[in-house]
Amino acid sequence: MADSLAPTLDFLRDLRANNNKRWFDANRARYTEASAAFEQLVSGILAQFDIVDDLGGVSAKDCIFRIYRDTRFAADKSPYKTGMGALLGRGGRKHDGRSYYLHIQPDGQSLLVGGYFAPTPVELDRVRQAIASDASELKAIISSADFVRYFGAMQGETLKVAPQGFAKDHPDVALLRRKQFLAEHSMSDEQVLAPDLVSHILCVFAAMKPFVSYLWSTQSAAG
Repeated sequence: MADSLAPTLDFLRDLRANNNKRWFDANRARYTEASAAFEQLVSGILAQFDIVDDLGGVSAKDCIFRIYRDTRFAADKSPYKTGMGALLGRGGRKHDGRSYYLHIQPDGQSLLVGGYFAPTPVELDRVRQAIASDASELKAIISSADFVRYFGAMQGETLKVAPQGFAKDHPDVALLRRKQFLAEHSMSDEQVLAPDLVSHILCVFAAMKPFVSYLWSTQSAAG
């Protein structure tokens, strides 16, 4: 797959500087080439994803997000996203369970992400209840060699104080203060264009699986 995403990175880089419908329409052939390369990448990942997780035979088209932005309620009226993304999970974009997010964007902004970015109040409370009861499993996961190797530390926004209903002197209050629970792995353009991209992505997602599995288990255990 060496250099197969070069047209994708080049198109997205130019789109960032020309984010308007006139330019996009004039470069639609380039967009078609760029999106086809991204779809090929996602298909290649899914073809081997059973070594990471069982996604129930989901297709690349089920997983890939549209490049068009919903600007109805946004201050930024730019019509197009400047990255390409796919959510790999049962049901694709409409997943119900463990999922893994792939984002390709030029200039070192490509990412592999998993966890809770915008949990509902109920989901967030269930994670916190599990942590308050016994945080040992989560702490073991985020301190494991694979997690540290690929993600460093858990990412996400936190509260300044303990959330309502939880003791401010709880031994794991730092975890309880979290509003987001994310494992993030950045990729350089060189990594995106490398021949081992698919195998690298699969290794990262395999290291991510215990983390997303834990978060999902807090919901199923409660419900």
